[in-house]
Amino acid sequence: MKILLLEDDKILCESLQEYLESEGFLVDVAYDGEEVYDLTFENRYDLYIFDINVPKQNGFDVLKALKDADDNTPTIYITALTDINSISKGFALGAEDYVKKPFDPQELVIRIKSKYLKNDEFIYYKDIIYNPLTKELKKDGKTIGLGEVQKALFYELITNIDKIVNSYTLIDFLEHPNANALRVNLAKLKSKLDLDIKNIRGQGYMLEKI
Repeated sequence: MKILLLEDDKILCESLQEYLESEGFLVDVAYDGEEVYDLTFENRYDLYIFDINVPKQNGFDVLKALKDADDNTPTIYITALTDINSISKGFALGAEDYVKKPFDPQELVIRIKSKYLKNDEFIYYKDIIYNPLTKELKKDGKTIGLGEVQKALFYELITNIDKIVNSYTLIDFLEHPNANALRVNLAKLKSKLDLDIKNIRGQGYMLEKI
């Protein structure tokens, strides 16, 4: 699951990002409302976690703009606002849940897993069985270990089968981002797992449906 976290408190944001990633989620962060638009233009997310009182554009206005653009990504608000009017406004705009600050990050993870994920939602591809929640990958019944970079690349491709994944999205996962390094990593991934990865010139890469 790929999450976009909007939180202007950098210490909280970094600690929450680290905790979510330790639980197996992919997390991008925005520190103000306008950053959200740049990130959502370049990436597809499975869940938004938005603070409300953030610079440039608040979390309410950001969600309204996204909904007006037909972006129906599920959204959870994390906020110190506790009055009923704020809560009602958030739900009216399309938020699906509220977590009141301060909160235990484990509570947030429990809500995400119980509401948006099911442990039996495996992805099957050739002789591969993949659990996107636990990131467990099995090929011919044997567990396959991948490095962090290839694990992230595989996740993006396997969860977007038959869809083009932008090259810039994939390059961002590399330790030394460049097009040649991306090609090398994808070639190794293709060889190791027997994947039908197709290069769509000028656009990106796609794991072809079998």
